[in-house]
Amino acid sequence: MQQEQIQTSLPENAYRELNPGEEYQPVMGEKAQPKEVTPYSVSLGIIMAVLFSAAAAYLGLKVGQVFEAAIPIAIIAVGLGTMRGKKNMLGQNVIIQSIGASSGVIVAGAIFTLPALYILGLEAHFYQVFLSSLLGGVLGIVLLVPFRKYFVKEMHGKYPFPEATATTEVLVSGEKGGSEAKILVTAGLIGGLYDFIVSTFGAWSSAISTQIWGWGQALAAKFKLTFGLNTSAAVLGLGYIIGLKYALIIAAGSALVWFFIVPLVGSFEGAIDSLTFAQAIGISGRDILDTLSADQLIALFGINDAAQIAAIEANPADFVAISGYTEEYVYNTILSDSSIIFTPENLYKYIGRPIGIGGIAMAGLIGIVRQAGIIKSALQLAVSEFSGKKTAVGEPRMQQDISMKTILSLIIATLVATFVFFQFGVLGNWMQTIVALLIVFVIAFLFTTVAANAIAIVGSNPVSGMTLMTLILSSLVLVSIGLEGESGMIAALVIGGVVCTALSMAGGFITDLKVGYWLGTTPKKQQTWKFVGTFVSAATVAGVMIIMNETYGFTGEGALVAPQANAMAAVIKPLMTGGVTPWLLYGIGAGLILVLTLINVPALPFALGMFIPMNLNAPLVVGGLASWAVNRHKNPEQAKANNNRGTLIASGFIAGGALMGVVSAIIAFTGVDLMLGSWVGSMGYEYLGIVMYIAIIAYFIWHSRRAKIE
Repeated sequence: MQQEQIQTSLPENAYRELNPGEEYQPVMGEKAQPKEVTPYSVSLGIIMAVLFSAAAAYLGLKVGQVFEAAIPIAIIAVGLGTMRGKKNMLGQNVIIQSIGASSGVIVAGAIFTLPALYILGLEAHFYQVFLSSLLGGVLGIVLLVPFRKYFVKEMHGKYPFPEATATTEVLVSGEKGGSEAKILVTAGLIGGLYDFIVSTFGAWSSAISTQIWGWGQALAAKFKLTFGLNTSAAVLGLGYIIGLKYALIIAAGSALVWFFIVPLVGSFEGAIDSLTFAQAIGISGRDILDTLSADQLIALFGINDAAQIAAIEANPADFVAISGYTEEYVYNTILSDSSIIFTPENLYKYIGRPIGIGGIAMAGLIGIVRQAGIIKSALQLAVSEFSGKKTAVGEPRMQQDISMKTILSLIIATLVATFVFFQFGVLGNWMQTIVALLIVFVIAFLFTTVAANAIAIVGSNPVSGMTLMTLILSSLVLVSIGLEGESGMIAALVIGGVVCTALSMAGGFITDLKVGYWLGTTPKKQQTWKFVGTFVSAATVAGVMIIMNETYGFTGEGALVAPQANAMAAVIKPLMTGGVTPWLLYGIGAGLILVLTLINVPALPFALGMFIPMNLNAPLVVGGLASWAVNRHKNPEQAKANNNRGTLIASGFIAGGALMGVVSAIIAFTGVDLMLGSWVGSMGYEYLGIVMYIAIIAYFIWHSRRAKIE
């Protein structure tokens, strides 16, 4: 067979919907026979998995941020290939990226949940962290594979896949070189430096907020109305790729929460007792204490002692010990102050976000119902192949998955392994183990498509919301069968860890498979070697977590932040010991999504808008408007050329932001403070942020519209 010449650019129909009868031909066609799995690609992929798993775990636990590894790994793979003078590296680079990118998703699944064991004063062994991460990762892979064709092929052009787009552009531009590579690299440098200067030096504000002005503070205090907008170049690029349609739907969800629900609930301030309100919706005094500044605490409690004031200013988190008051008195005093409780931020966190969680859960269930035919077909194919019946043959290399017979066998093997792990490593009770296994499988199966959908639409996986729902449901079920207290918390958190990792893997892996689809790699090879990356990443993150706990801990002075795990601990403790669960709020979110579905409003992006903070949703609209402006041209060919260049610039912004975000996080982790002192927070700092954001938008649109028709 004659080898086909590999293209060095994406076809023009890569990102748009296909016309009737039109087929997408990837960069590497059927006859290309690209090198994919080689000693070089596998070994480098494993090295990337180890390095990025360790880095992501360290940084995630220290500063509360887990960076997405796919883009930085793609950049490194392209760079190393260029340094070695190698050509036709697309296939190998995809394998490197696919193996290495296991790191970010495995780390997110582990550190969002399992440190809560240490926070609650419980013990977690290496094998528990390792096996929950490994089994969750494997489960996410095998549950996603049957849906690959639907998401990456059948929905071609209907979902934007922002992160996959950026990764693909990096790989293609690196292979092609020339003008496109120059545009991508330039945009990456500009966007990366823009975000780096903000996050590391604080040269200008990273967000625009109405509360920087007196009238905005008055609106927030009196009407609970506030508006914020993240000025990151990376988020701007994300909004461009998502497009105006989905950006507006997401923003509508945010607007409902921030401009209607929050002010509505806030209007009851003064009409109801603040302490009663806080206790009714499950606001923790400990959580609120952590949000208060030293000045606020000193004023609230009337602290006059100079030594105490100095100690509080040095470490406000230890206020209880420093003040000498009991925890109950401190917490009740804080919760009794309505000006502290009835803030827009708290009302969003404790009212709006649970509504968003309920909406996401319902959107997921609706998605499952609507995709019932796809699920049924996948199951039928699996049963058919497992029984030995013949299936379609002669499928193109670019559409070959691991056989459904193998997938079904792997699902069964994973569930058996999970059962053994739960029985002998966690629970020790046969009935409880069976119930726990059913919880894991049902929730992971149901929400796999939700995670994939979310990544496909907005490039963000609401895994923390779905994991919280998992913890709540599993805790209720476990309590009903007599498992509560410390053993119940351990069981629920391990279950949550497995599910969280599975959903994180499903969301992340669909990105890898979409990249492979656009470029024309062999899905079966990506899927096979993803298991290797999962194993390596699970072992690495387990070791890192144990070391970090022994070195720093997750509670007390100098402890690691681990904000997601702290949230999980705060939710699960009252559930296992008796507490408040916001079922009404979940129900409101679910009901709202049902209504929106009936009037044909896309449910999931709207629910994501309610759950994700407004300051991250608003800039998506800005990016969407930039896309609209770039594509406005009377000449369709010029509009297409503008959009292609705009996609390159947006991808550069995302890639540069991701890479420099890692650098900024490393600097933060080392404890080096490069912030510009008193300048940060000044009015000049705020106004310069507005000016610079306008400048980066103007550059984006201007440079995109300079494209030449080829």
